[in-house]
Amino acid sequence: MMETILQPRNIGATDWATILFVLMFATVAMVKTVFEGRFRDFMKLIVSDKYIKMYRDSMYLMSGFTIFLFVVQLIALSFFVQLVLHHFFHTSKTDGILFIRISTFVTVFVLGKFLIEKIIATAFNIEEFADQFNLQKVSYRTYAGLLLLPIDTVLFYNSDLPNFFIYAIIIVLLLTNVLTYIISLKNYQNLFLGKLFYFILYLCALEIAPYYFIGYWFTKS
Repeated sequence: MMETILQPRNIGATDWATILFVLMFATVAMVKTVFEGRFRDFMKLIVSDKYIKMYRDSMYLMSGFTIFLFVVQLIALSFFVQLVLHHFFHTSKTDGILFIRISTFVTVFVLGKFLIEKIIATAFNIEEFADQFNLQKVSYRTYAGLLLLPIDTVLFYNSDLPNFFIYAIIIVLLLTNVLTYIISLKNYQNLFLGKLFYFILYLCALEIAPYYFIGYWFTKS
């Protein structure tokens, strides 16, 4: 009589990441299905500003389309941060606890910055500009997050990647942020020129200082 020996299955350290990647791609597919027309316009954002002109009303900032893709952006960015730490500082890219810490920090930072921006915009009476500026920033950064998600997948499941590849992605992300500001200033120049002093204060306090202090803290740590 043949004896059956049962052995426990060893769950791989990357299973949590695989599940998360699948969920994020499924979320994108769901958004594409539910908001088909808007998603089609959104994917042309890199070559056309039609999406920005059509969905410039601040009410779109809290729509389901924006929120779902914003979550995908946060996850993609958190994965990339963990992969950068792994590549340059030899941390574990399969550490789920580290990912939770990174994603929590990224989420709190982004949402906290958004709330502070709303408070300051109200105090300086520039709500209209702040809402449109935030919507445009979210649109371009979410677009970058969608492109970053498949790149994260490739980076996560490949161990030997040259440094220049990682540097190239970081440079592209930084250029995307700079381009977002340039396009916003061009589109809303008539809106902010009347409140130039408040805009400069807003830009320095909330768009430059936070990233400077994070970079300073990170390099010193």
